Amino acid sequence: MNSTLPIVATVVAYLIGSLSFAVIVSAVMGLNDPRTYGSGNPGATNVLRSGSKAAAALTLLLDAVKGLVPVLLVKYVGPDYGLHDGTLALVAIGAFLGHLFPVFFKFKGGKGVATALGVLLGISGWLGLLVLLTWLAVALTTRYSSLSALVAAVLAPVYYVLLGGSLWNYDQSVLLAVIAMSALLLWRHAENIGRLLRGQESKIGSKKDKTAAAAKPVSQKKRRRR
Repeated sequence: MNSTLPIVATVVAYLIGSLSFAVIVSAVMGLNDPRTYGSGNPGATNVLRSGSKAAAALTLLLDAVKGLVPVLLVKYVGPDYGLHDGTLALVAIGAFLGHLFPVFFKFKGGKGVATALGVLLGISGWLGLLVLLTWLAVALTTRYSSLSALVAAVLAPVYYVLLGGSLWNYDQSVLLAVIAMSALLLWRHAENIGRLLRGQESKIGSKKDKTAAAAKPVSQKKRRRR
């Protein structure tokens, strides 16, 4: 195996992850830059505040795909070039970090929920499905998108350990990658955690989430902090 291939694969995954589809899709569809309104987060949830469900759905799909594709390529094509689970773990983290810190968008990215899901689906369809069902169950019960993401993030490495070796192959390097993604997701949701604890977090489909957040642009000061 060429010793540079894992590095090249990781860099390529990072560059793919750096494609901020919330910004790209909004620009193509003639919508405002999602970094300038609502939460200022370039993700599907904030794009939904633009009023375009199609743009939000497309953003969600593409953000997941950019995490899925690099992992699948290493998983199914990589072995022919000597790339195995260690490289798969690096590529998973690379794609995820690309979304969080996109080189093409001044390193200001989203929170990574959709991209993390894509990565997990690439690692194992069963793992991704379990995490998705967890997100849906919490979302339907509480109507808090952020809480759904937090619970799914915490349980992802738990699922990987408990069912590794039965529903999917277990590898320690992949587990470390899943734990790292979960920790980064929790960190990126720090403000949401604070609002949840104060009872100020917006619920999915709430009037506040649809109108007030969309109508109020992100202040220049807040945008600089992000």
